[in-house]
Amino acid sequence: MPGRIEQRLAELKIELPNPASPLGSYIPAVQTGNLLYLSGQICHWNGERRYLGKLGAEVSVEDGKAGARLCGLNLIAQAKRFLDGDLDRVVRIVRVGGFVNAVPTFTDQPTIVNGASDLMVEVFGDAGKHARTAVGVGSLPGNASVEVDMILEIK
Repeated sequence: MPGRIEQRLAELKIELPNPASPLGSYIPAVQTGNLLYLSGQICHWNGERRYLGKLGAEVSVEDGKAGARLCGLNLIAQAKRFLDGDLDRVVRIVRVGGFVNAVPTFTDQPTIVNGASDLMVEVFGDAGKHARTAVGVGSLPGNASVEVDMILEIK
């Protein structure tokens, strides 16, 4: 029988991507106490990179927000893998960190990272409300438009 969060994903018609393997010398998740730290995820769907380029140049605000949502889906997929498929172990999304690949004059980082933030509230309800950082950066791995990391409280 699927758990509460799995049911919520089904109700919302949200499919999770396959969790990606690390692109460097790190692991996707580390637990310390009741906190789960998830490594940054970029805009990819099952190995296909999407939403490439800089906000304020080749990537629109709408596509940047969609890219951040895709990063969020990848974060949930990584959490699900780490938690042996039981997303009901998530007590709260504690913090989301968003990095936006943008031209120097782009200042709408918060709107972009809302793509991931809104997804967490959509999926986890009040437990999805979190602290957050949204910053602009000069480049990201693979020319991704957005990268998002996350800290969760788990049981």
